[in-house]
Amino acid sequence: MTAPFVTHPPDLDTASKLRIAVGRLSRRLRTTAATRSAGLTPTKISILLAVVRGGSVRLSELGETEGINPTMLSRIVAGLADAGLLERTCDPGDRRAAWVAATPKGRRLAERMRRERTDALNAALRELSVQERQLIEAALPALEELAEQLKGGAA
Repeated sequence: MTAPFVTHPPDLDTASKLRIAVGRLSRRLRTTAATRSAGLTPTKISILLAVVRGGSVRLSELGETEGINPTMLSRIVAGLADAGLLERTCDPGDRRAAWVAATPKGRRLAERMRRERTDALNAALRELSVQERQLIEAALPALEELAEQLKGGAA
């Protein structure tokens, strides 16, 4: 997506306001009935959802994409495996490497979390005016592009 020609730099407060709004949205959507009942921390939720999204993945690759050191990741995966949400296996071709995959229970929990988050957003969106909803809908392509721009950078 090509950005339209901008004749002036963004308002200095724009990045700060956007970061705060996105952070608030993220925190308010993070905790659901599903995550409370499972007793998951934000990091465990992130790892579970990444594995469910990506399918079976090497532990080292998961650590890189999630930005978590191997020791911490190993502990988190062990906890999720103990809870029956993930399954860790050794790579038959490289005994030093491990793979992790979601169990059916883990996939069900991830789906429940997604559904609860979507329901919460839909309920909040219904409370907005038609014009506010239209503004959010119109901003989605730009927000998706912004997320792509930040993909490999600092966040």
